[in-house]
Amino acid sequence: MTAFQPIPLSNTWPLWERGKHFELGHVLNSVVTDLLQPSQIGTLGLHHAACWECDLSDDSLIWSGGVYDIFGLPRWAKVRREEAVALYCEDSRAIMERLRAYAIKHRRGFTVDVEIQAAIGGRRWMRLIAAPECVDDRPVRLHGLKLAL
Repeated sequence: MTAFQPIPLSNTWPLWERGKHFELGHVLNSVVTDLLQPSQIGTLGLHHAACWECDLSDDSLIWSGGVYDIFGLPRWAKVRREEAVALYCEDSRAIMERLRAYAIKHRRGFTVDVEIQAAIGGRRWMRLIAAPECVDDRPVRLHGLKLAL
């Protein structure tokens, strides 16, 4: 039996479609699962939508607990964007970075399936849903959901 290999998904969408794409965040609310330890969540911790944001002024990250679980990192550890990006497999990192740059430049959201190398070992697939938040029509932060596949 072979490991699950999703058909990679990659697309961009206008910000006015944000609600349609962020409905995925209701699969399991990360606010609830953040109150529990990963051992209490069990495998659900790898299947719920986890929230994240990145401040574009300094690339600082804010993650809900589920993002740490997906990446195999200790919850609430200080993680720099460059460290997180290094966990993306090479092809996935390249497409994610292209979509991220496009999203910021054109103020569009994007959805992409990427493969990561978890810090605790092993590869896994993750769906990344992202959209810029703008102030005076200028992107100031990206935010979104990550969902282990």
